[in-house]
Amino acid sequence: MNNKKIWIEEKLEIENGRALKVRITKSLEKIKSEFQEIEVVESQSFGKILLIDGVIMLTEADEFCYHEMIAHVPLCVHPKAQKVLVIGGGDGGTVREILKHDSVNEVDVCEIDEKVIEISKRHFPYLADSFDNSKVKIFCEDGNKFIKAHKDEYDVIIVDSSDPIGPAEVLFRREFYEAMYRALKDDGIVVTQAESFFYHKKIIKALFSFIKDIYPISEYYYTLVPTYPSGVIGFTFCSKKYHPVNNFNGTEALKLNDSKYYNRDIHKASFSLPTFAQNYKH
Repeated sequence: MNNKKIWIEEKLEIENGRALKVRITKSLEKIKSEFQEIEVVESQSFGKILLIDGVIMLTEADEFCYHEMIAHVPLCVHPKAQKVLVIGGGDGGTVREILKHDSVNEVDVCEIDEKVIEISKRHFPYLADSFDNSKVKIFCEDGNKFIKAHKDEYDVIIVDSSDPIGPAEVLFRREFYEAMYRALKDDGIVVTQAESFFYHKKIIKALFSFIKDIYPISEYYYTLVPTYPSGVIGFTFCSKKYHPVNNFNGTEALKLNDSKYYNRDIHKASFSLPTFAQNYKH
């Protein structure tokens, strides 16, 4: 790969007439696993980038915008989350953020592709070193099957998945959200990656068409990530008991003094949606 090569991100978005261009200086590693193609490249502006099937999963420059928001929002709402499950998240960034909460004493990680973990340990140790923590257990299994084998077990479940294609497609279906409900304790919270309100209206509306029937409390919130499609990525917040704003624990949020993106004001503001997106939940 020569220094002038322009790598174009997001194959699916190209079909819709839009794309992000990132200048790549070199390819560091590229492998084909049982499930997907995994590549790490060095970029001019965003540092190292992890790609899966040609789609950006994370960059060194902005990964914190995503990982802090997917982890700290539910863990600053639940009053004492002790056991947390991460489905996906093979780069280790979400686990890194979860471990910053003192109440958490066990983190199960269910990542279907062990090669994602291996390549992340080689190229993103500041993320994947979190897997070496004694509180963390790794299961290289299908998340959809894994969740069905666990009942009333988790305080918080975080689904750090890729887009709803390939291995991740099943993670956007009703039966998966029902299985997660059963895997939660009586006051449990689920947070899932839920695409961009700019680009993915149909996906978000489809999710909330059944989420609101399963969980007493269901909301959508978002974060800003420059290298994701439209610069925005959202999450579902699904809860049996706690409201993400009314039950927000500002004291817990204040303890996170090394956060680069997340803070108390961002937590609350992330649930305030543009007018055009407000009806996606209904």
